[in-house]
Amino acid sequence: MGSRQKKELKLLTGRVLLTSVKESFIKLTPANQIKNPVIFIVLIGAVVTTAVFFNNLFSAHFSGFILQITLWLWFTVLFANFSEAIAEGRGKAQAESLRKSKINTRAIRLNAGKEEEVWATELKKGDLVVCSAGSIIPSDGEVVEGISSVDESAITGESAPVIRESGGDRSAVTGGTKVISDRIVIRITAEQGKTFLDHMISLVEGASRQKTPNEIALTILLSGLTIIFLMAVVTLPAFFSYSLNSSELPKNMNLTLPVLISLLVCLIPTTIGGLLSAIGISGMDRLLQKNVIATSGRAVEAAGDVDVLLLDKTGTITLGNRMATDFIPANGVTIEEFADAAQLSSLTDETPEGRSIVVFAKEKFNLRGRNLNTADTVLIKFSAKTRISGIDIRLQDGKIKSFRKGAPDAIKKFIEDNNGFFPQNVKDTVTRLAMQGATPLVVTDNIKVLGVINLKDIVKGGIKSRFEQLRTMGIRTIMITGDNPLTAAAIAAEAGVDDFMAEAEPEDKLSRIRSEQLKGHLVGMIGDGTNDAPALAQADIGIAMNTGTQAAREAGNMVDLDSNPTKLIEVVETGKQLLMTRGALTTFSIANDVAKYFAIIPALALPLYASSGVPGPLSALNIMHLASPESAILSAVIFNALIIIALIPLALKGIRYKPLPASRVLVGNILIYGAGGLVAPFIGIKLIDILLNSLHLI
Repeated sequence: MGSRQKKELKLLTGRVLLTSVKESFIKLTPANQIKNPVIFIVLIGAVVTTAVFFNNLFSAHFSGFILQITLWLWFTVLFANFSEAIAEGRGKAQAESLRKSKINTRAIRLNAGKEEEVWATELKKGDLVVCSAGSIIPSDGEVVEGISSVDESAITGESAPVIRESGGDRSAVTGGTKVISDRIVIRITAEQGKTFLDHMISLVEGASRQKTPNEIALTILLSGLTIIFLMAVVTLPAFFSYSLNSSELPKNMNLTLPVLISLLVCLIPTTIGGLLSAIGISGMDRLLQKNVIATSGRAVEAAGDVDVLLLDKTGTITLGNRMATDFIPANGVTIEEFADAAQLSSLTDETPEGRSIVVFAKEKFNLRGRNLNTADTVLIKFSAKTRISGIDIRLQDGKIKSFRKGAPDAIKKFIEDNNGFFPQNVKDTVTRLAMQGATPLVVTDNIKVLGVINLKDIVKGGIKSRFEQLRTMGIRTIMITGDNPLTAAAIAAEAGVDDFMAEAEPEDKLSRIRSEQLKGHLVGMIGDGTNDAPALAQADIGIAMNTGTQAAREAGNMVDLDSNPTKLIEVVETGKQLLMTRGALTTFSIANDVAKYFAIIPALALPLYASSGVPGPLSALNIMHLASPESAILSAVIFNALIIIALIPLALKGIRYKPLPASRVLVGNILIYGAGGLVAPFIGIKLIDILLNSLHLI
């Protein structure tokens, strides 16, 4: 789903609210509630107080106090369900939009070389399908023949078409997208019901969401705290009974079952228990708003713990379009002679760099395309292995002119293998350009070195400050590039990365990830090609480009629909925000429970040791001066329910992200959310107590 489309999905639309209210009641089933032990205890308490109320009612002992307790306990459960339902509701609204992209269309399948028209639902994995201009791509696949422009706005939201072609790292196509030019043949790579779009719908609906390890650990902790408070509350009647006997007060003044249940509900961590699922779901949702699909909540959570990032230089740290900016001829070579040779040697180089050389020679030296007799020429195409391109031209006298252009070390080897000489002044030029962060290419005429082409790739604006932020958070950045060490070092210094890998091969990435993981680090990386798949699978966070190959998309645990390499930084920030939000609200919830303990227990103990209308000695502990024990417990129950509703927007939006070290984040949580959790109950319970008594509801 595209960024423009998602902006139209407001946080709380009327439809999402209404659906969430309905889901809050549907989620009351024990099978659903047992997944959240804290709220399940509240549900049991609500059922018991309901039974007590009706038992008293049928015995002609109506109690407005017990009725209010019962209603607010049910509201507490419903509000907890509502927080989860509203987080899921936004995902379901997004899923509904995605479903509109699923079009059951007709497809042209190749069967034994013959074309046959079938329904898209009849296609199987491995089938070959012909897609022409104007047709809808029927299912996920890889282009095996041809090149085409494809409209992917139904998936990414971006109106600009993208190029899909066979044999490269831009071969993957997604079902539901539209071919707008030319003709391609694709091989279906997904079974029905298991396409990328189906997977996206399942993920955003929450159907595939499982609790992350941190969520499970926190749930166990909250359950332990619940058991401790349960044991404490169970023992209170015995202590109260002893105190009543000692102060010669009647036993019927002891704590009743509804009061004990209310006390338990107020003391156990219901706030974070009710918001925990919403925090996890909203984390995946915030990633989706950035056009990134996470295969699990575990991946989002791991993004927050990543402390090493591997980033490709081209397209991530730099703009990625290295352009020819200067021709530097060797001693004794004219600039015109060099420009002509540079253009000739680049005619077979289809890379952006090669094309820029041809264009630069054309614009600056007016060198137009020349008519080359194919019988007298041999084209040497550029390859990543040789790193050389060129052309051999047979002259009229039978001699051959061999023009070559390539990486300095590759050209040096080519010259020396043919008993040539690599001039020192050219070596100096290469070194100087490399130290400046440029990419030098050397041009030769047979074994004569003609000069150096200066290719300049621009470091993206603001990228250095982003790396400084990551460093502040304790994240180390490693730049990966195929450039020579001098060029790599210059760009690394300009960009502000912590380390770099020069002349890196695909297996080097995998080795580096493993070595970092062996040191105890969590590693994130981004890639798009089949050769990136092993590293993406090995990394703790592997983000595959949507424009990449099917192998890359299957290997990663996230897919970036925008295919923006810098998205890795945003993913890490989103993961950090998820962990910070969960930590902050957990701190608030526990502090909240501590404050409620000191607010409620003294008010409940007011009658103990009192006589002849004179307050007992324990009244000194009632620092809030609550009107009565009943008012204290009811005010606390109401506050306990309302605080969940009040914190839902924060759980969904996440706390404000700041690139700070973990120690400073912890201190900030304690000062803001810890102190806030201690103060809020005293203020909230007192205000509710005043309101209840002014309205004579107690």
